[in-house]
Amino acid sequence: MKASKRLSGWKMTLVMGAGLVLGGTAAQAGVNAPNAQDLSGNQAKRQIAVVIDDFGNGMKGTEQMLGLPIKLTVAVMPFLPTTKQDAEAAYSKGHDVIVHMPMEPVRGLRSWLGPGAITTDLPDEEIRKRVQAAIADVPHAIGMNNHMGSKATADPRVMRVVLQVCKEQGLFFLDSRTSFKTVVPKIAEEVGIVTLHNDVFLDDVYTQNHVLHQIGVLKKFLAKNERCIVIGHVGPPGLYTSGVLKNAIPDLQSQATFVPITQLLPSPEPLAYGQK
Repeated sequence: MKASKRLSGWKMTLVMGAGLVLGGTAAQAGVNAPNAQDLSGNQAKRQIAVVIDDFGNGMKGTEQMLGLPIKLTVAVMPFLPTTKQDAEAAYSKGHDVIVHMPMEPVRGLRSWLGPGAITTDLPDEEIRKRVQAAIADVPHAIGMNNHMGSKATADPRVMRVVLQVCKEQGLFFLDSRTSFKTVVPKIAEEVGIVTLHNDVFLDDVYTQNHVLHQIGVLKKFLAKNERCIVIGHVGPPGLYTSGVLKNAIPDLQSQATFVPITQLLPSPEPLAYGQK
């Protein structure tokens, strides 16, 4: 199923919105919060969107993550041995699927990025071709986020091409925020595309104790904000992250609702009477 069919309810916002950037509180985002309510029905319930990166290469923790009793956003790398298998498995379980686009970091080997990566030395047309090919390679993709990318997401020229292709294909963009120099919000406003951004990394350090600590960071963030986007990974930390999440879910559900990331996107504005 193509992105345009899955996202028909708000695709107009992708095309017409002037770079709406979401994340943090609804007031900060400048949009109304989704109509999620607590059991009393009197107060909007806080929301958590869990994004899990690095699917597509048969990584450790894949089965455990997909088996969690919550809705996930599954970020699948293109052109890898289990790209299509992982995307189909996630989709069959009702999870949102997005492209986990390899992008150049400030430090690190290019070999870490995998095939089809976006690097800052590429001309515009090659970037465009690579983004289009990546979208086509990940079944059911409705959005994109960056894999690594601390250098690429700080490059206005590169991100203008990436975001333009996402807009043309009806995808939103999730900024993983691997760099404090990111230009995604600024360029998204110029291009006119909906973007969101990561609030908390769960496993940027590969230890169980760190993941446990980050759950605490998540709780503190939720105490001050209505919604939180968190990113974890399969691979080296996969079993730690899936195990800690599984144990933390009941407690977190007493404070917030787990939602697919598409629920944090804005609904399209109704057209004025007589407008076409």
